[in-house]
Amino acid sequence: MNASAEELDLLRQTASVYPLAVTPYYLSLINRDDEEDPIKKQCFPDSREILFNEGPEDPLEEDSYMPVPKLVHRYPDRCLVLVTETCAAYCRHCNRKRYWTASPRIGLKTRLKHMIRYIADSPQIREVIISGGDPLILEDHVLEELLGSLRAVPHVEILRIGSRAPVVLPMRITRDLCRMLKRFRPLWFNTQFNHPREITPASARACSMLLEAGIPVSNQSVLLSGINDSVEVMKALIYGLQKISVRPYYLFHCDPVKGCAHFRTDVKKSMQMMEDIWGQCSGLSLPQYVIDVPGNRGKIPLRALSRTVKKDLQKHQHFFDKFQQID
Repeated sequence: MNASAEELDLLRQTASVYPLAVTPYYLSLINRDDEEDPIKKQCFPDSREILFNEGPEDPLEEDSYMPVPKLVHRYPDRCLVLVTETCAAYCRHCNRKRYWTASPRIGLKTRLKHMIRYIADSPQIREVIISGGDPLILEDHVLEELLGSLRAVPHVEILRIGSRAPVVLPMRITRDLCRMLKRFRPLWFNTQFNHPREITPASARACSMLLEAGIPVSNQSVLLSGINDSVEVMKALIYGLQKISVRPYYLFHCDPVKGCAHFRTDVKKSMQMMEDIWGQCSGLSLPQYVIDVPGNRGKIPLRALSRTVKKDLQKHQHFFDKFQQID
């Protein structure tokens, strides 16, 4: 990278606000001859994070849905527990950048005690999503204690882990870890591949070990400007995921979080991109393109708002009329 002293100073300032953390493995995926490398863009500081940083720090208003510290209860039947603020690699588009420099106010054991008590007193909660930060930063025995405490609550039927470890630190997925996780099924695993070059033999092996343990693996990508916002790249990504048996589950429109404006794409252009992909790819490889909004409305499918879809439905109105006649 050829940068002036002024540019380097800006990058240092950026890293002082939003720290840099990246694993040697993920670093090795970067093409150093490409200034626009999509891997580099996801993990290296960009001065635009502090120069054009309008927007909320908490775009989904998670903090207002915390009945106890770091437990988010936005929907009646499920809750999200943030068990750490730390990740193996800090994604520059993260919607929880506000936690990167925050010191935990209470230890994990105390935090977990309050969380379990709240969940146990909320019989409507049937699913618990374990997130952070990245929960796989925790050691196996700590993660085992956490999962065991949640599984001991009678009305908790489903556990879900959200982790980018298969992408940025695939060697974290070990046989011992998978054997331990298998004991807590039904357990689902969501990860985040954003570019086809992240699908490597190592990351494929990590996902395969989870699948062999009977743990379904789904992918939640984020649509990122200059990284995966083209038909060619997105098709390569979702086809690559299908080949390693990872379900392309969601494609999130990038949240309007402070420090991430340069990652956000134009909604209309993005919807057209997805229209082109929907017309070319099989349903097994198609993620649902959604925008997450504050409150309990949650994830809104953007295809439902598409003019193209509405026009197609109008063209085939006679088809729907026949069903109405049958009723």
